[in-house]
Amino acid sequence: MCGRTACTLAPGEVSRASRYRDRRGRRRRPRWRDGDADKYQPSYNKSPQSMSPVLLSQRHFDENAPADKCVLAAMRWGLVPAWFRENDPSKMKFNTSNCRSESLLQKKSYKDPLLKGQRCVILADGFYEWRRQENDKQPFFIYFPQTQRPCAPEEAVPDLKAEDKETDEWTGWKLLTMAGLFDCWTPPGGGEPLYTYSVITVDASSNLQDIHHRMPAILEGEEEVRGWLNFGEVKSLDALKLLQSKNTLTFHPVSSIVNNSRNNSPQCLQPVDLQSKKEPKPTASSKKMMSWLKSSTPSKRKEPDACETKGEQESKPETRPKSAGPLQQWLQGANKKRRTK
Repeated sequence: MCGRTACTLAPGEVSRASRYRDRRGRRRRPRWRDGDADKYQPSYNKSPQSMSPVLLSQRHFDENAPADKCVLAAMRWGLVPAWFRENDPSKMKFNTSNCRSESLLQKKSYKDPLLKGQRCVILADGFYEWRRQENDKQPFFIYFPQTQRPCAPEEAVPDLKAEDKETDEWTGWKLLTMAGLFDCWTPPGGGEPLYTYSVITVDASSNLQDIHHRMPAILEGEEEVRGWLNFGEVKSLDALKLLQSKNTLTFHPVSSIVNNSRNNSPQCLQPVDLQSKKEPKPTASSKKMMSWLKSSTPSKRKEPDACETKGEQESKPETRPKSAGPLQQWLQGANKKRRTK
C-alpha cells in the first residue's frame, strides 16, 4: 500500500523535473493548470487528503489539445467518485487513497474512471512504508535510485521554433512516477469541482517484500508514462498491462518522527542507523546513493522558473519547505564538514 509520500520540490521545479518528449521528439515541460500551482504545497510528509502534483493529459481539460500534451494539476489524495451524493467528501465511509490493480474492473469507484480513460501519474520524491516488528513498526523511505545526471545538451530536432527550445535539463532529484486514477466530483448543490486521485497498488517486488506485501504501481521511463497517460491511443485493457511489480526501487530506514503526519521537516527523510538493532544491511543501490550524497556538489536551483512569464513570476509566490530540499541539505552539510576539517 501507499499511505504517505514526500514531495519537496517547488511548483516550478516539479515542472522541470517532469519534462517529457512529445511525438515529434521535442522536450516539453508540462505547465500547471490555471491556479493549481498555488494549491500544491511541498511537504516532507504528505498524507491522504493533502494536495499532490499529478501529471495527466491536457485533453481531459481541452478536447482539442494534442494527444501527447501533458499538464500538471494539484489533486486531493483519496478518490471521491463523481457519483458520490453527499455534500461533504469527508463523509465517505470507505478508503480510496489506494486501489488494487487486480480489482480495478470490479469496483464502481475505480471502474468508471478507468473506462473513461481518467488515468494519471502521481509525482513524489518517494513514499514511506512501515515494516511490522515485534513491538513497533519501522518506517522506510522508498524511491528511485539517484544518480548524477550531468546537464547534457539538448538533442538536435529540426524545425524548432525559438520558444520550443527548452534546454535547461533537470539534474536534481529524480521524481517517482506512480500510476493512478482520478475523478472529478461536484457538490450536489453546485460549487467548485474537486479533482481527486487514488494510487494503484500491485504485489511488492522481491526487494520490498520484507517491508510490505504491496507497493505502488511504478511507471518507469518516458515510454511507460506516455502509454499510461495517452488514453486516446492506449485503451484501458492495454494500459493495465503496464501495472507490474518492478524491482527497481531502493530504500533506507528513517526516523519514527514520520509516523505523525504533522511532522514536516527534513528529518522525515534522513537515513537512520539501524545496525545496532541488527537490521538487514542497506541494498547496494542504497549504499551507492548515500556515497553520492556525501561526495557530490549541490546542483544550482534555477529560480524563478524559466517557463513562466515575468507576470506569472511576480504574481505567484514561491511555495516550498522553509529550508532547502533534503538532498541539497545533506550535500551542503557534508561539504561544510569537509571544508572545516
